[in-house]
Amino acid sequence: MPELDVLYNLIPKMLPFESMEMKFMQQALVGLLLLAPMVALMGVQVVNFRMAFFADAISHSAFTGVALGLILSVSPHWTMPAFGVIVGLTIVASQRRSALSTDTVIGVFFSGVVAFGLAVVSRDKGAARNIQQFLYGDILTIGNNDIWAMIALLSVLVFFQVYGYNRLLYIGLNPVVAKVHGVRVAAYQYIYAGLLSLVVIFSVRAVGVLLVTAMLIVPAAAARNFARSSGGMVWWALLVSTTSAIIGLLISAQDWARTATGATVILVAFAWFLVSSGVNFIRGEERA
Repeated sequence: MPELDVLYNLIPKMLPFESMEMKFMQQALVGLLLLAPMVALMGVQVVNFRMAFFADAISHSAFTGVALGLILSVSPHWTMPAFGVIVGLTIVASQRRSALSTDTVIGVFFSGVVAFGLAVVSRDKGAARNIQQFLYGDILTIGNNDIWAMIALLSVLVFFQVYGYNRLLYIGLNPVVAKVHGVRVAAYQYIYAGLLSLVVIFSVRAVGVLLVTAMLIVPAAAARNFARSSGGMVWWALLVSTTSAIIGLLISAQDWARTATGATVILVAFAWFLVSSGVNFIRGEERA
């Protein structure tokens, strides 16, 4: 597998901070910079399509995925994404075949995966200690294999978004009309759910189960306040997400702060949201 040292060596030159001299900080920054565009792209659609609860259900499935890995003696880095994708695709399949509302279907799966995870952990007290890192996240433990996996996921995600962004927007507005006009609604819904599940699972490594939904929603919500078009919202989300990742990591590494990286990244994004709300207020805009 190709080495990433050339990329790591550029970071101290671009960000001349003492903390950036350490390799694990360089790896964390690269990981966040790969994650930022993914959560920005998917987060815009999560906000526009009102899928925050779906993302929350997938993030909590990571908890169960870790528990399954511990039971089966398989690395959680395999069981987490596998179980997350299975849950995401199953939710979409159930939505398409059920008369129940979308929120109800997601709520049922959310309850089931969390209950199953808690049941598994309750049988093994040692498992609870291992799962704790996934509740709070720790981007500082990311390795080269994780980074290459994120590079591959980002490549697939960008290709999918470039090809299908307008179709996804069409489906979000009215799936029935989109189908009448030849859009393969089911295929796009399943692919989107699978990719969103993988993005959520990788986000768990950065910010933990408790803050994954915020990682997707807060930059997108700030972008919606700033932007005046769908395309503009994507670019604003990219800006907010990327700057929040860089500034949050740098602040968390300072002696006067020493805060959790994931939480600090979200706080910076929240500051962006407050600024965007102020901009909206100055413009005098109201949304129904």
